[in-house]
Amino acid sequence: MDVSFQLYSARDFTPWDDVVATIADLGYTQVEGFGGVYADPQAFRATLDRHGLSMPSGHFFPITAFEENLATSLATARALGMQRLFCPAPEDLWRKGTDADTWIALARRLEEAGKRVRDAGMAFGWHNHHWEFLPLPDGSLAMDLLLEHAPSIDWEIDVAWVVRGGADPLKWIADHTDRITTAHVKDIAPEGENGDEDGWADVGHGTMDWAAIMAALRAAGVDLFVAEHDKPSDLKRFAARSIETIRGL
Repeated sequence: MDVSFQLYSARDFTPWDDVVATIADLGYTQVEGFGGVYADPQAFRATLDRHGLSMPSGHFFPITAFEENLATSLATARALGMQRLFCPAPEDLWRKGTDADTWIALARRLEEAGKRVRDAGMAFGWHNHHWEFLPLPDGSLAMDLLLEHAPSIDWEIDVAWVVRGGADPLKWIADHTDRITTAHVKDIAPEGENGDEDGWADVGHGTMDWAAIMAALRAAGVDLFVAEHDKPSDLKRFAARSIETIRGL
């Protein structure tokens, strides 16, 4: 099974050549990009090539990366060999106490961005955090608004963030099988544990029922699985234990 690795998980363990070598040695065949590796796309692509890794997907942030900065984002994606581009929400959008109208306006921008990216021959979608599942002042959920008002975009589901948002990931997967193409695979530590890692855990060593979740994702047609940990204290431990779990599923 091909397993991808979100490079954001390794941001504190650079240099990148060492990170890529470690990931490849552990059996990963793919990585997912983020802004921290886009400074010289051609050079990073050469590093990936040396270690036999590909980068089928990447995060671009914020949405202006698909508006006034679209040409740069597309050039970066092409240089690195991406086929799927994902946009996550900035944290301040949540912290500012947004309402439904704010998210609807964002969704309309995403819909337009998606058209431009697809015209360039790539797929485009949203990457969630937990705040999309927290009720807005009128009781609506941002995730519902995004999917409704940006009807053509894909969804890269971060399942652990869905759980942290207080939602049932199996229900969201079942309800949106036509939108979810890619999944972040990470885990949540038991309450009170792994405080130095912001409460996250290596995949298979936390509280998430990954056997059931993976079965649901596969049934939904998801074909790209990305291991992630937002704050690992040991890169090799996290990467090794996580790929072992994912392959076992």
